[in-house]
Amino acid sequence: MVHLQPIPTDKALKEDSVVENLGLGGLNIQPLEDEFTTSIYGSRFAAEDLPRVEMPEKEMPKDVAYRMIKDHLSLDGNPMLNLASFVTTYMEEEAERLMAESLSKNFIDYEEYPQSADIQNRCVSMIGRLFNAPTDEEHSAVGTSCVGSSEAIMLATLSMKKKWQNKRKAEGKPYDKPNIVMSSAVQVCWEKAARYFEVEEKFVFCTETTYVIDPEETVNLVDENTIGICAILGTTYTGEYEDVKAVNDLLVERGIDCPIHVDAASGGFVAPFVCPELAWDFRLEKVISINVSGHKYGLVYPGVGWIVWRAPEYLPKELVFNINYLGADQASFTLNFSKGASQVIGQYYQMIRLGKRGYRSIMMNLIRTADYLALSLQKLGFIIMSQGGGKGLPLVAFRLNPKHNHHYDEFAVAHQLRERGWIVPAYTMAPHSERLKLMRVVVREDFSRSRCDLLICDIQLAIKCLNDMDEKRLFEFKTHLQQNAFALRRSSTTHYEDETHSLKKHGKTHAVC
Repeated sequence: MVHLQPIPTDKALKEDSVVENLGLGGLNIQPLEDEFTTSIYGSRFAAEDLPRVEMPEKEMPKDVAYRMIKDHLSLDGNPMLNLASFVTTYMEEEAERLMAESLSKNFIDYEEYPQSADIQNRCVSMIGRLFNAPTDEEHSAVGTSCVGSSEAIMLATLSMKKKWQNKRKAEGKPYDKPNIVMSSAVQVCWEKAARYFEVEEKFVFCTETTYVIDPEETVNLVDENTIGICAILGTTYTGEYEDVKAVNDLLVERGIDCPIHVDAASGGFVAPFVCPELAWDFRLEKVISINVSGHKYGLVYPGVGWIVWRAPEYLPKELVFNINYLGADQASFTLNFSKGASQVIGQYYQMIRLGKRGYRSIMMNLIRTADYLALSLQKLGFIIMSQGGGKGLPLVAFRLNPKHNHHYDEFAVAHQLRERGWIVPAYTMAPHSERLKLMRVVVREDFSRSRCDLLICDIQLAIKCLNDMDEKRLFEFKTHLQQNAFALRRSSTTHYEDETHSLKKHGKTHAVC
């Protein structure tokens, strides 16, 4: 997700100047004559602000540029302590070397880099078979790599809409009011896809006790204008698997011709190894496409995603471009064009390096760690909202017990943990359950049992600190955070703050992916 950023006005730049604001405009410190003769911090560059708005007129030495930017980035959070994100933060050195060696490769240039293209094809085949895609000659599955699951979901929405429109045109029926059925707990990319491609959203709302779609209610929302149903294999908030089979069986039972797309962004590399008996994929006849994020539990650095269609018939030909680029004919269905080959190569490395047994071992360890964390938090008095025992993603969603009448909320706990370096986010739930607040810890490959114990100790310490605060002091603490901590962040443009088309209008906090 890329944020919109306004270009600062001259007036805003003057008001934002630290020197002007501190009344230091009268300082008359002459710049050094030499550019770089001592250490980096003895050069004139260390006494100047880094360029923020305009490109500088003159160059700077490469080691100075490296050190200045590295110092600037040092205030970022530690990725290994960022328990908000599903995105991979660890890969083996050999994988990193392979990916670094391919940074200059433009993946789209198949003729120049045919082996890289072949590696993508191998990955598509492996992932398709992992999802039990048909492999007979009559029904040959097709797929492609993407920048991430967001692009994959855009492609899935486009293909479902176009197929529905073609069918309606052939029947001589109106095709101007498509809709899609999905949970109100979907990731924001689904809202974007519906908005960008002019598809009406029909939501199955969560409740205060149910955080996934109800199959009966889902199918009841389907009408002649429904292009498809989105089912999530691992919801963003609580990590639960939606009952894809129940939705499929109801569609079959009622004779409803409506496809299912499975958003397996997080669960696609977990469920096949932890609960292979779970029917959610192409074993179900109504499932026509599946997306998965390679940069989540596929164990690759961002950003790479994948999408697989059951058969070419579910990807209308008019969406596929046959192009001649740099001397080679290519069939392309993508929202992007030029992109690096590194992430695709990293995915192939992980799949052949680990194999099914390696992925299974890692995922089972993550499930064990998540269960251990959930049990520990339960003993501390928290209510656990996520599923354990491999019935969902390896994450722990939890909230304070309202019976304990705490004078603080989950957001205060999250702020306390941030002081120790942990990024454990607090959220408000999806519409119709937005009164619920929760916290979520994503258990990734590099979140070991020993690090888990450190987190538990710090949560205990955070609770103790908050319990020791009286209400007046806690109010002052919250006010200080709101007025100072967030004010320090460079905000994006305020021009769009009054938008009302997203689920944010219901109080929903979009969880980090």
